[in-house]
This record gives sequence, C-alpha cells and structure tokens, in this order.
Amino acid sequence: MLYVIIGNDVQDSSELRKIARPAHVARLQTLQDEGRLLLAGPFPAVDSNDPGSAGFTGSLIVADFPDLNTAQSWANDDPYVKTGVYQHVTVKPFKKTFPA
Repeated sequence: MLYVIIGNDVQDSSELRKIARPAHVARLQTLQDEGRLLLAGPFPAVDSNDPGSAGFTGSLIVADFPDLNTAQSWANDDPYVKTGVYQHVTVKPFKKTFPA
C-alpha cells in the first residue's frame, strides 16, 4: 500500500539539511531502485524551484510499504529525523486515484 510521509522542518533548517542530505537521498534512491517510490521532494519556503537562502520548510514522500508500522519505522529512521531537520513527521495511508 502507498503511504505519504510529510516532514515539517525546524526553523532555519538549511545547514542541517546540507549535512544530512546525502544519506537522506541515498535512502530515497534505495526505495526508487526497489520500485517503491512514487514521488519525493522538498517544499520551497518561497514560490520558486530554487528558494536560495529562504530554504525549504519540509518534504513529501509517497512510497509503497507493507503496512503503516513499517512506513512509520522507515520515516523515524530518516537522517532528516535523526539530525533534527524535521520538527514533526506525519505518516498516513494514501490511495492514488489520478493519474490513472
């Protein structure tokens, strides 16, 4: 089943993101290589693909996991959680409807 993971950043998370990003991206790459990643990306703090010094306010991941507990455990082990980038993480079941 698909699950949505929404990470909300702490204030001024840019430096922490830089530190943890390689490990964070590596985990996402593993999900992609396994064919389990539907989409992932950050939320720019301003209306721009490149927010510059404004940085990001969080991230969205939609991926396939066997169950909610597994999705939550995967989210809890994310480098952005462990290094304090995310202030709060929400994990919910997700039903993809469109595009079909």
